[in-house]
Amino acid sequence: MLARYDRVVVPEMNLGQLCRLVRAKYLVDAESFPKVKGAPFTVAEIESCIEERTAAGASAPTGEEVTP
Repeated sequence: MLARYDRVVVPEMNLGQLCRLVRAKYLVDAESFPKVKGAPFTVAEIESCIEERTAAGASAPTGEEVTP
């Protein structure tokens, strides 16, 4: 199912472990969107990530920490 999408972004509350598992198991180029601040993601943070990574086909680097 994941292979049907052009981009797979994995929001996670750690340093990217889930994204690595998704890449290994499903063989898709998943991008990590980690947050290690201890507070949950806000809807605005996830929307911003999606907009940035889909805008004009730009490829955002993975493994960046989110700061609220």
